[in-house]
Amino acid sequence: MNMLPLSHIDRTILKDIDTLLTDIDDTLTIDGKIPAVAYSAMEKLHSAGIRVLPVTGRPAGWCDHIARMWPVGGIIGENGAFYFHYQQHERRMIRRYWQPETVRRENRKKLSALADKILTAIPQARISADQAYRETDLAIDIREDVPPLQPKEITHIVQIFKSSGAQAKISSIHVNGWFGDYDKLAMTRIFLREVFKVEPEKHMGRILFVGDSPNDEPMFEYFPHSVGVANIVPFAEQMTFKPAWIAQREGGLGFAELAEALLKAKTLRGR
Repeated sequence: MNMLPLSHIDRTILKDIDTLLTDIDDTLTIDGKIPAVAYSAMEKLHSAGIRVLPVTGRPAGWCDHIARMWPVGGIIGENGAFYFHYQQHERRMIRRYWQPETVRRENRKKLSALADKILTAIPQARISADQAYRETDLAIDIREDVPPLQPKEITHIVQIFKSSGAQAKISSIHVNGWFGDYDKLAMTRIFLREVFKVEPEKHMGRILFVGDSPNDEPMFEYFPHSVGVANIVPFAEQMTFKPAWIAQREGGLGFAELAEALLKAKTLRGR
């Protein structure tokens, strides 16, 4: 499937969107920072009644902060291991995990052993700096705080995870591995049903996903309305399932580009 420019998207599609699912790293950010226009775009979407739901590989510790302090309706974290939803009026955080604590505890032991194995096999790799805040997965840094690893080294990391019975996904900055039969899409569907009270299969026309890398493929495959920011292009040849449209700009600037189109369509709908 060829990705069409975002400017080609039919405005009648955008005017019905009320839920925007978004990756974080290199989708909301550029070079590890969230540009002001991207955060402002989230605030404007929230004010306009378009719910923003980050779907990320980032850790539980960060997700607690994001659910509390960002203008979002909740967050799916650690590649689908959980969702967090902060009830502002009750000042209560809802934490919904895929696995019970006993299973998560055992899996952490296995992941710790895998970390030693991976770092011995690929000395250039590092454990991600955010690992201390993770509850369910192991993040191997492949280009965030280390020089970019070679493709064969990244492939070797994935192979080690999979040969040990773990799942593995490559993002723009990490290889994430975990034990369990979940992914970003599975937990997103649960969140939509339990928190937003939306059956995704019946409301596809109201939901749009935006992402940037191969670990977003389950979302690109499932949601017909999907957008990639411009920096997805280097990954496109590796991907079986691509977004339907592509923004002109990269990262958070591309997100802001999409938000502007959504807000413009909503304004026109109200006339």
